[in-house]
Amino acid sequence: MHIQKSLDKMKIDIITVLPELLESPFSHSIMKRARDKGLLEVNTHHLRNWAVNSYGQVDDYQYGGGAGMVMMCEPLANAIETLQQETKYDEVIYVTPDGELFNQKTANQLSLKENLLIICGHYKGIDQRIRDHFVTREISIGDYVLSGGELAAAIIVDAIGRLIPGVLNDETSALFDSFQDDLLAPPVYTRPADFRGWKVPEELLTGDPKIINAWRLEESIRITDLKRPNLRKDDQ
Repeated sequence: MHIQKSLDKMKIDIITVLPELLESPFSHSIMKRARDKGLLEVNTHHLRNWAVNSYGQVDDYQYGGGAGMVMMCEPLANAIETLQQETKYDEVIYVTPDGELFNQKTANQLSLKENLLIICGHYKGIDQRIRDHFVTREISIGDYVLSGGELAAAIIVDAIGRLIPGVLNDETSALFDSFQDDLLAPPVYTRPADFRGWKVPEELLTGDPKIINAWRLEESIRITDLKRPNLRKDDQ
């Protein structure tokens, strides 16, 4: 099981052409709490601040022809190098459909880092030379294409940020989420114990931690085998 090490603060910088898309996800709920507590710093950087001309150009036609624009090498390189002068990044992440598939293990790994830089692509992506010379990790949130990388970046930051100790009210709660230990989470219930004849399992009403934990583990295994057997195939 993942146990987060103690960090004074995690810092995540995001390069984007649409910073306004990232205002809401980090201004409410758990991410807001993390920022207000000083546990997580999230900064968005408008790529057009490094545009190649006064018109704010950051994209151009691709060599060889074809539909769609490509985010240019020069503004991205200048943006990354400017930010690197202030911060030493543990990872420079590019969110892209052809990256490694993001999962809980990846979130756990990244939550142990101190400084992350995320690049949000747009159009047909970014100039390959940025990927070759700056990017250290490429991540996909699924086998589909979005209009840009901002929503993917928000998902990654949320998944990482909630693992920081002190962010959640119960610091152990993140350790029992789905996909920790390659198991889905067990069912959860709240009051009343009997609703329309639909009753809460007796094990959860015993008050005995051993009985409750055993039931939860058994249910996690049952649900994982039923819904996502691929998660356990390597352990069987």
